[in-house]
Amino acid sequence: MAYFSKLQVIQRAANRQFYLICPAPLAGALELEKGEELAWVVKDRNTFEIRRVQADTSRKHPRRHE
Repeated sequence: MAYFSKLQVIQRAANRQFYLICPAPLAGALELEKGEELAWVVKDRNTFEIRRVQADTSRKHPRRHE
């Protein structure tokens, strides 16, 4: 099933920002969570992927349980 979105552009002085909204049913199907970090990978002019960024657990310090 396809989910459709329109690209939104916000123009502020000399700065432009582009927004692509992820529809709620798609976010739910992918189990996306607020604040989750995603990476956009451009395959070609017509194709891109959105990937979850995996946290590097080797750099995190384990919590101390007292």
